[in-house]
Amino acid sequence: MASRPVPVRTILATIGLVLATFVLLELVVHARRVLIWAVIALLLAVSLHPAVEALRRRVSRCRRSVATLLVFLAAAVAVGAVVAVFVIPLAQEGSRLAGRLPGLIRDAQAGRGPVGHVLERTHALRYVQRHQAQIRAFATGLSTPALKFVRGVATTATGALTVFVLAYLMVLEGPKAIDRSLALVDAASAARIRRVGAACARTVNGYLTGNLLISLICGLLTYVLLLVSGVPFAGLLALFVAVTDLIPLVGATIGAVVASAVAFVHSLPAGIGAVVFFIVYQQAENHLLQPLVLSRTVRLNPLTVLLAILIATDVAGILGALLAIPVTGIIQVVLGDLWAHRRGRPLRLPMSEANGPENAEGTGGAE
Repeated sequence: MASRPVPVRTILATIGLVLATFVLLELVVHARRVLIWAVIALLLAVSLHPAVEALRRRVSRCRRSVATLLVFLAAAVAVGAVVAVFVIPLAQEGSRLAGRLPGLIRDAQAGRGPVGHVLERTHALRYVQRHQAQIRAFATGLSTPALKFVRGVATTATGALTVFVLAYLMVLEGPKAIDRSLALVDAASAARIRRVGAACARTVNGYLTGNLLISLICGLLTYVLLLVSGVPFAGLLALFVAVTDLIPLVGATIGAVVASAVAFVHSLPAGIGAVVFFIVYQQAENHLLQPLVLSRTVRLNPLTVLLAILIATDVAGILGALLAIPVTGIIQVVLGDLWAHRRGRPLRLPMSEANGPENAEGTGGAE
């Protein structure tokens, strides 16, 4: 039996689909920075949206624009307070160091003082004197990395501002866009989408809450260790470790390195104790605490949490580690809804969740 020729329309549709997929992938590759900012802004918007709705419920006749502005201003003040906690002590210590630096340099050159004794024992001064030309050339070559660092700081500041503005607009205009989109489908489908969306939002909030809880535990344990060891600025260092612990992959290591370095400057036993503590704690956090806490807040199996983090980190690095748990939780919610409807049992939420986010989004367009 002769095969029937493929219609020209099918061939053109296939070619168009391939080209559209290629264009979409190219767009994602070239706009990946903006997409990352948008994803982070979405997480921030989902986390602050309940606060906006709670403020509107508590304050009668509070417009959405006013409630959103107040919540985001409070968030900005909180972030500014955390930054001030770091910047003010660092500025004070920097001014003290600047005043003592000439004397420290003279003592080091003469082999006096703690720095001078270390340089004398390690023969570092002799090495510097013998290789002054190479060191000067190396210092000159640092201008390019320094310029890249300055550009990186500017890009980070721009990204943070962009994320903040995007999140603000998402919280302010998101409910209106959702209402307009759901008006295009029937009431039953709209209610189903709202239920699933509320469950997905709960998953994201659970992930953020769990992450904050883990960082709080890390900061408290670090504070106790540094306080017992007598390391100065124990509270500041513990806060720094807790904040950096929020950063996937590299954050915990950065905090551990900085805290251990300060502990070593204080005393050798304190430094060794800090290194041992951070090695043991990070293993416990990655393989025990994180899966356990996130399994309760995101309602995922601990094994699923660990596998999701490992796979996503290997595939997409820091961004994968950041999105692994919420994406896995959202996938679980969607698959659960599909399975429930297949069996004729719609997905059900606790009454507070079903009424809160659903009704909030349903009336979000009202001012």
